[in-house]
Amino acid sequence: MRAVPSALQAKLDSGVTTLARCWKVTRRDGVVNGFTDHDRDLVLDGVTCRAGTGFAGSEATSRFDLSVDGAEISGALADESLTDDDLAAGRYDAAEIETWLVDWSDPSLKVLTARGTLGEVKREANAFTAEVRGLADALSQESGRLYTVRCGADLGDHRCKIDLTAAGFRGSGAVVAIDGTSDFVASGLGGFADGWFSAGRLSWTSGANTGLSIEIKLHRVSGGAVRLTLWQAMAEAIVAGDTFTVTAGCDKRFVTCRDRFANTANFRGFPHIPGNDFLIATPAQGAPGNDGLSLAPPFLPG
Repeated sequence: MRAVPSALQAKLDSGVTTLARCWKVTRRDGVVNGFTDHDRDLVLDGVTCRAGTGFAGSEATSRFDLSVDGAEISGALADESLTDDDLAAGRYDAAEIETWLVDWSDPSLKVLTARGTLGEVKREANAFTAEVRGLADALSQESGRLYTVRCGADLGDHRCKIDLTAAGFRGSGAVVAIDGTSDFVASGLGGFADGWFSAGRLSWTSGANTGLSIEIKLHRVSGGAVRLTLWQAMAEAIVAGDTFTVTAGCDKRFVTCRDRFANTANFRGFPHIPGNDFLIATPAQGAPGNDGLSLAPPFLPG
């Protein structure tokens, strides 16, 4: 139940109000931006909610299953508040958003009306529209553990337990030459074997993409040159001299966990589960192996 300040409730009951809506958006990197549909800036709990951004919110309808249907916000892109580059770089993906009803004549009189996260963002010219997903959206996401042959953990997480800060699993380098939008020659990684960073993570430490991270599609060593291919293009163009750090990758197979990382005790997959071919297999007269023994494959050593 929302607690409405008595002074604000009195104004609501009077029928004559001085109300505005404010939005506080907290990005995953901790940056907080504020916006309002009022005609001047308002300060809300130390956050300046900017006016003149064209920010507006649609009506939100709540269904009996607690999901929020059709809620969205829209506004204009501006260098001093929210830029197209920020959206393209994913800095607002899954950002937390709070919607407040505020008395603009006394911003201390306020009430929180909604809280959620940003979903799909659409950009067109100098404007954007963002989907607002309610807290109940988390209940509709798939959860739990899947029984698969490959590992369900991510290399270096709390289930995998590999320390990616160790020297053997981490490197740093710089862009030497550009081969394509997401393909470049790198220096500083000559001590690592071919493919060591495939499926790993690259984080930019200088250049226009500083602070952004992306998954590595392919790490190749050929003719003494190290080439990295990213899964997608960065928000800003990569240029020679940009520096980065990289961490090792894993294809989540049991043999990789065993032979490359010696981490079978923490393998989170089920490599001995029979596959579809085994499940649909039927005996054939005269075929070898019809000896009455188990058809299950032998367990892998390690």
